[in-house]
Amino acid sequence: MTEELFREDAYARRCEAEVTAALDGAVCLDRTVFYCQGGGQPGDRGQLLAAGGTALEVVDTIRAEGRIAHRLADGSATPAVGASLVAEIDWPRRHRLMRMHSAMHLLCAAVVCPVTGGQVGADRSRLDFDLQGAAVDKDEVAERIARWIAEDRPIRFMWIDADELDARPELVRTMSVRPPRIGGRIRLVEIDGVDLQACGGTHVRSTGEIGALTVGKIENKGRQNRRISLTLVD
Repeated sequence: MTEELFREDAYARRCEAEVTAALDGAVCLDRTVFYCQGGGQPGDRGQLLAAGGTALEVVDTIRAEGRIAHRLADGSATPAVGASLVAEIDWPRRHRLMRMHSAMHLLCAAVVCPVTGGQVGADRSRLDFDLQGAAVDKDEVAERIARWIAEDRPIRFMWIDADELDARPELVRTMSVRPPRIGGRIRLVEIDGVDLQACGGTHVRSTGEIGALTVGKIENKGRQNRRISLTLVD
């Protein structure tokens, strides 16, 4: 199993690691700071720095054969099993994804309806809601999110047993995504006084770090399904 350093420290940008397996165009490591695609958040990109200064470009991070696989750029030479290297993420991209993922949780809190799907992007993200007949005002949603960001509320995480999650289904906000169970535990992300939900993604430390956002128009995606997008201003 890969030690998933990003679960405990989303701000870790690099780590020393050892190659444990070579797949088709990808490598697995004993530990990594690279977030693995899941929960609507894309996998990290970056590079693996091998001995002698060789840099291998990582174009995506996915789960393959039950392991975290760092997909290499086409034509890359795969390092040998047992090789030591340094794994380094594309930090500017990761930080934007962290800001957007935290913003998605604010959107969840601003629209209190079941979430049917979503996607986190480095510039634009979206959630789909089953409004169940409820009316949503775009300007009101934007005002709530802007206020929570201005208040710079702390964002923290904690772990609970999987059995506790089963007894508290309200902690799972997205109907189409199941939170990862790590060693029989579930990770919760809390935005102080605003939101608490199960989530395995990476987040910023406080809402003020998200920065300015714009709320897109509410799009009709079915009889009751509505899509709301957020875009980073910068």
